[in-house]
Amino acid sequence: MIVCGIKVSHDGAIAVLDGQRLVFSAEMEKLGNGRRYSALGDLDRIPAVLADHGLDVTDVDRFVIDGWWSQDDGPTLIDTLSGGRPVSVATAPYAADPFAPAPPPRYTFAGIAGSPLAGGYSSYPHASHHLYAGYCTGPFAGQTALGLVWDGGTLPRLYLVRPGRPVTGEYLGPLFGLVGDVFTYFCLALEPFHRPLDGLTEVQIVEHHLGTAGKAMAYAGLGAVDDDVLAALDKLVAELGGQSMGPEIGTTLAARCAALFPSHSSADLIASCQEFIGRMLVGALTDAVARLELPAPLPICLAGGCALNIKWNSMIRSSGLFTGVWVPPFTNDSGASIGTALCEVLSQGGDPELEWNVYSGPAVTPSRPMPGWTARTCDEAQLAALLHTTGEPVVVVDGRAELGPRALGNRSILAAPVAPAMKDELNRIKHREPYRPVAPICLESEASAVFDPGGADPYMLFDHRLRPGWAERVPAVLHLDGTARLQTIRPDTPHTRVGRVLEEYHRISGIPLLCNTSANLSGHGFFPDVVTATAWGGTPYVWSGGTLYTDERRKNRV
Repeated sequence: MIVCGIKVSHDGAIAVLDGQRLVFSAEMEKLGNGRRYSALGDLDRIPAVLADHGLDVTDVDRFVIDGWWSQDDGPTLIDTLSGGRPVSVATAPYAADPFAPAPPPRYTFAGIAGSPLAGGYSSYPHASHHLYAGYCTGPFAGQTALGLVWDGGTLPRLYLVRPGRPVTGEYLGPLFGLVGDVFTYFCLALEPFHRPLDGLTEVQIVEHHLGTAGKAMAYAGLGAVDDDVLAALDKLVAELGGQSMGPEIGTTLAARCAALFPSHSSADLIASCQEFIGRMLVGALTDAVARLELPAPLPICLAGGCALNIKWNSMIRSSGLFTGVWVPPFTNDSGASIGTALCEVLSQGGDPELEWNVYSGPAVTPSRPMPGWTARTCDEAQLAALLHTTGEPVVVVDGRAELGPRALGNRSILAAPVAPAMKDELNRIKHREPYRPVAPICLESEASAVFDPGGADPYMLFDHRLRPGWAERVPAVLHLDGTARLQTIRPDTPHTRVGRVLEEYHRISGIPLLCNTSANLSGHGFFPDVVTATAWGGTPYVWSGGTLYTDERRKNRV
């Protein structure tokens, strides 16, 4: 059975499953330099994306649409286009709340005439896609596990997932009364994130809102957690507990904290708020596990936009409550098309273990470099030598793109980590704020020697600390708070060549890691082709398909 999952609203994407195998997932922002968080835009993109992967609409057995919010208490409708004409796509709701164990609840809809969905489609609640994408893509698929779904607009929802045909997910209720966007609204009320919305387009407002939490997580490194602020937040949340605990509570909390602590910087308040929510999350999970009276500890799968917060993920992992913690690399809405397609497979009694790899995004679009760039053959060892000898960053646009928001080697800018100024240089050429971190990509076999805790961490979703002596050797990957957002890789990792580049770099330099940041235009998805990377021109080198493209006007002589 071929199932096509579709996310119509922001973070639009199209994914295809062939039985238990992920064929591809194409996020709209990664097609043609799309804007970050782009919606699908037009239903006619569905046949175009299918055709890019050798499929026709008639090859698809089931079309499935991700659920979404209702604007008014009526049926959920998402406005989009079909053939350039306005249409409304009906979907399942954002969440379904039965407390009895059940497979993902399925909603069916008549087709939209004149569109690829003309034959009808199904839909599943948005929270369900998060739950089952987290469960089915992780190492605990086929086992009993807990699932935590926490999105910007929802309370943290705890589930008990049991294997079977079909898999059942029992909703255990919310952990506490704060929606995920509380942290975002807290930060939006403070500098440097406060921004008047007058004059901004709807797209600009969405981009600012969705992009703030990640930036604020980094900005918190400029501040320090303060015990007095933590105590004040605890008291304020308790006082507000009888009111609606929607995202606007974040604005109220920020205003109260700013008034109570006028000498504290915004970074201090944001760092303290982030720490407060993390402690609240671990405390609530501790209480929930105790109430369940489990015969033995279980693993947990984290999903939803809040699982992009590496501080909270790390606090959960270090709590000792669970036998393992899994976060998929597409934990936010970028994985919605995969998750909603999985819901259809599970509802038909399919196996919960999905065959997939993170390099299943769009392939490099064939193109030629801009004038002034030369091309020569360059293998992994030669690229490693170039990185070591020149000290210049290199854009990698190779193979198929990564799934989710993190660049993991195929759409990355790689650089030697040994110069303290490299982090500033990478932020400068990417037009990013100077407080933003640059992640390390490290050989898995060496990660525990360099980082604490180290170990396998392939998707850059937890933080680590450099072990003694390493901060001086690789200063470019050290964040302001002394942590690093680690990605590990093996030389034999399938579907990417960056592991072999790193192996060669380690051999010639003695350093088992490189700087890794995303290769993209500011505010856009990953570079789709060589022409975009060379037109951008932030570095003198672009590597793609075993070819090194060099801007002869800017290169360092080696």
